[in-house]
Amino acid sequence: STCLFSESILAKAGATVGTFTSPHLERWTERFRIGGEEVAPGRLAEAVISGANNPLFATVDVVSKRAQDSGPTDLLWANALLLGTPENFGYMSGAMKDFLDRTFYEVEGQIQPLPYSVFISAGNDGSGALRAIRRIANGFPFTEVQEPLIVKGEIKKPDLNNATELGMSIAAGLDAGIY
Repeated sequence: STCLFSESILAKAGATVGTFTSPHLERWTERFRIGGEEVAPGRLAEAVISGANNPLFATVDVVSKRAQDSGPTDLLWANALLLGTPENFGYMSGAMKDFLDRTFYEVEGQIQPLPYSVFISAGNDGSGALRAIRRIANGFPFTEVQEPLIVKGEIKKPDLNNATELGMSIAAGLDAGIY
């Protein structure tokens, strides 16, 4: 295609190239490329889950669900939450907002304060998404126990390491009975 041809010329000239094409042919992710590589969704989430699943924390059971597949029974079961979202137009994802809206009244008065932390993949600065999540979390009740991880722009190896550490720290707190 013209886009891939242009991408290869610019890359050979030393430029970092981001490409967006439409429509997708097989997977929607093939539409987004940076430096010739398809941008894989969920890399931060995978790193957080990997950290939380560390075998050092034998008493911790990790369940990973997308926001649209989660509901009130998940909150009633959980002992802690790791809420991850992309930043969309300076706000949390629509799926995350929908999850929080759908579950709020269903669990009201039925859950003890849940420890939580947030990780955000941000194209901007992530502050709008974080502010909205914190405002809603205060009503649930959720208790923030770790500093949020906000990754601005392209996700790099240090960001994935920080995401793994975030998952490990929540799991360690649960395993030690701190939360």
